[in-house]
Amino acid sequence: MLQTAASKPANIPPNGFVPDEKTAIRVAEALLIPIFGEKRIDSERPFSAELNGDIWVVKGYLPYGVKGGVAEIQISKKTCQVISVTHGK
Repeated sequence: MLQTAASKPANIPPNGFVPDEKTAIRVAEALLIPIFGEKRIDSERPFSAELNGDIWVVKGYLPYGVKGGVAEIQISKKTCQVISVTHGK
């Protein structure tokens, strides 16, 4: 059966497609590298992930005292849909 963007996937795993913090970080890095480049994303490791409701918020790390911003991506736990992608300055 063909799925459309508005339709719900038929076989969602019980814990969603992004069930835990480790998976959320792996998915986030895979999506962020093509957007911001491998060098920039490598410089923001380790990433952290926090579950807010059904949305994983994954952020890069910026050492204390270093100026700049980090990547942030929001991903649906249930569907793995990207809600937003940003990068601070």
